[in-house]
Amino acid sequence: MEIFADYHTHTVFSHGKGTIEDNVKAAIKKGLKEIAITDHGPRHIFFGVRSRNYRKIRDEIDRMNEKFPDIKVLMGVEANLISLNGDIDVDDELLKYIDILLMGYHTGVAPFDFYNFIHLFGENAASKYFSSLKTVVREQNTDAMIKAINKYNINIITHPGAKVDIDTKRLALAAKAKGTALEINSSHGYMTVEYVKIAKSVGAKFVIDSDAHTPSRVGDFARGIEIAKEAGLTTNDIINAKE
Repeated sequence: MEIFADYHTHTVFSHGKGTIEDNVKAAIKKGLKEIAITDHGPRHIFFGVRSRNYRKIRDEIDRMNEKFPDIKVLMGVEANLISLNGDIDVDDELLKYIDILLMGYHTGVAPFDFYNFIHLFGENAASKYFSSLKTVVREQNTDAMIKAINKYNINIITHPGAKVDIDTKRLALAAKAKGTALEINSSHGYMTVEYVKIAKSVGAKFVIDSDAHTPSRVGDFARGIEIAKEAGLTTNDIINAKE
């Protein structure tokens, strides 16, 4: 199994250690044909891309595509889920610049409002200590992600299950219906083998990404490939894989 694209990498525009060009050069060195630059959405309090940098990132990526014609460089964003209604922190201004949209649940994010601070973030934190909340938040988390999939043209759900509990089967069914891929994250190790098997059983598609935060990690898919193989996936199941 060969992975020809890395659709989840970070740069100095959020909390990565390398520049866009550093990541592109690393991808070329690994023999990749495509790479996406997907720094965090703007409502991530510590690492979100600032609106003043949208144009700068787009221009830099356009320059990379001219400078390195043997690889396709995409501008993306790893958007943050910010409400139970499936809102994410990507506005029309950012959408007009990007080529690929990723979305995941993250902490350290400014929610849509105080209500969602309590229910989307507070209750998830509390559920680690109060077992009575576990079922409630699992359904809430899953509902919110499904609403986001149906509200936006999301290409990839990043590391589903890594930050909060979800109903993998329900999410996979919604992702399949909208053509959204579920990420096997080589950094987090999510989706797990168990989650992948559940999602595969309903026909979901997958993507294996590095979630690189340093150029040296771009194209490092070993852990993701191991999970995929153990779960019985083939290249037909994975959008960025070939024999």
